[in-house]
Amino acid sequence: MHFQFTPNEEAFRKEVRYYLEREIPKRWRELGFGLWEETDESWAITRDWNRKLGEKGWLAVAWPKEYGGQERPVMEQVVFNEEMTYQGAPTGVETMMTIGWVCPTIMIYGTEEQKQEYLRKAAKGEIVFCIGYSEPGAGSDLASLTTRAVADGDDYVINGQKIFTTMAHRADYCWLAARTDPDAPKHQGISMFIVPMNTPGVTVRPLTNILGFHSFNEVFFDDVRIPKENLVGEKNRGWYQLAIALNFERSGVAAPAGAKRMLEELVEYVKETRRNGEVLAKDPLVRHKLADLAVEIEVCRMLCYRIAGMQSKGLIPIHEASMGMLFGSELMRHLTTAGMQILGLHGLLNRGSKWAPLSGAIMRGHLASLSLGVGGGTSEIQRNIIATRGLGLPREPRV
Repeated sequence: MHFQFTPNEEAFRKEVRYYLEREIPKRWRELGFGLWEETDESWAITRDWNRKLGEKGWLAVAWPKEYGGQERPVMEQVVFNEEMTYQGAPTGVETMMTIGWVCPTIMIYGTEEQKQEYLRKAAKGEIVFCIGYSEPGAGSDLASLTTRAVADGDDYVINGQKIFTTMAHRADYCWLAARTDPDAPKHQGISMFIVPMNTPGVTVRPLTNILGFHSFNEVFFDDVRIPKENLVGEKNRGWYQLAIALNFERSGVAAPAGAKRMLEELVEYVKETRRNGEVLAKDPLVRHKLADLAVEIEVCRMLCYRIAGMQSKGLIPIHEASMGMLFGSELMRHLTTAGMQILGLHGLLNRGSKWAPLSGAIMRGHLASLSLGVGGGTSEIQRNIIATRGLGLPREPRV
């Protein structure tokens, strides 16, 4: 990979940065919401913002033009995503799921009819997907899922339950993994479906997260009937499509970009804040913590660029994507933990208190970071992938 951006990429970065500085809604800045903080107002702002980006062809800048993109190189997509996160644009997790994970997989495995139906609408910001993977009894061992899809004439009938389904209460469709052959080995009897969330038999119940917001859900499927054309890819080979979607999920530059912005705000805080008569920036422990974090952010950024470089060459990052996700999850925990230590007891105060440093962003980020080593595959799963697929280490024998 090259360790500098091309003139075209740098020019595009300036264009995006200038646009974001002018166009991000003032009210969004005032709200100061993070990734897992969602309300009716933040949802309305996000939807309007996505439609605005869709009109420019920027919501999916690397997609082919026939599907609503601009056919920009992968690295320009990386530049765009980096600036969006760093500048705090109102593109929520539902956009990451739809544009970053689900639709690229549909682009690979879907029929042309499916691509025309879903990709063009997604690129315009008109539809949103949620992810139907985890179940009460199937998390890290995802292939043990039991939600069933049974063929019945021209339809499939779905029964089962999903849990921790982010933004299911807002989504138009669910990207669903279901078992279509209960007698096959568990990795070989799964298929992927697109399920409209307004289909009779779909029930969504809220799960409130640690921040007090409703972003997660449990979803029940009771005799949900969908047409057979909603099957994506080959029947009973959905595990491989799911794995590709997970690789997309584990890729991305959001973690180091968001961490960089948070670190810069912490640096400004310690320069301006006195404790025991001394500026915090002179405390060697504080300086060393921040310096270590700066190094971690740069390492994470390079890992993400490496993944994008592979994708731009048509290569499939597997253990590399797991490395990026694992390092990014650990980075956010390290950063917010150090931030809480630096802020002291005032760091416990939330947005709304005049005494809350940085408007309580570090505290909320610290709570949100607890889930980062779980969603998309736990940190332990990522380490297993790195060990077996990257280092060629043998699996531990079962006793």
